[in-house]
Amino acid sequence: MGVLLDLAQVTRLRGLDPVWLLLLVGAVTFILSFAGCVGALRENFCLLKFFCGIIGLIFLVELAVAVLAVLFQSQMREWINGFFLANIKVYRDDIDLQNLIDSLQRTNHCCGAQHPDDWDVNVYFSCNGTHRSREKCGVPFSCCVADPADTVLNTQCGYDVRKKDKAEWPDHIYMKGCIAALEDWLPENLYTLATVFVVISLLQMVGIYLARSLISDIQKVRFSN
Repeated sequence: MGVLLDLAQVTRLRGLDPVWLLLLVGAVTFILSFAGCVGALRENFCLLKFFCGIIGLIFLVELAVAVLAVLFQSQMREWINGFFLANIKVYRDDIDLQNLIDSLQRTNHCCGAQHPDDWDVNVYFSCNGTHRSREKCGVPFSCCVADPADTVLNTQCGYDVRKKDKAEWPDHIYMKGCIAALEDWLPENLYTLATVFVVISLLQMVGIYLARSLISDIQKVRFSN
């Protein structure tokens, strides 16, 4: 339950609890497995055709999502940007959310959605207002440029960084936003993503082919009798 609660905290989708999404995926997987297995064992045309239809529908949905993602790249970028900013805003509200964002920033050498100033949306790191947070006008430690000589993690390295002249920022923190880092990551791993998509599609096509072949064989045997 802890993992699911953390996932709900991170996604923050209006009216959609990730638990229901997981239950839906599990239910679809069970129904498909049941239809395929029982349909093959009992030589049931309806179940086998249902199995083929659902697998084909899932394949078309995957294809449509991939095409829409390519056609509406700007809208996808805006949605991801808004999603990231929403989670930056509540960075201090949940420890698991903090760990997720910190891991993302440290791994990809990025800070904020588009730039370090995105941390102004968080009340603790904002340079605006009269709050007295010690983190005011700073960034999380995960934005800091790592020093190989440091043997102990300095969690205060981001304090007051954005009070300095911007020309000094690159010496202390990453300047690239995480959205830009993601855009750089995608072309480098395009072949890997394409391979995964092709393998999944082939497995789906093989399932449909075997089910259709079984239906054809059953029909031949029945009609021959």
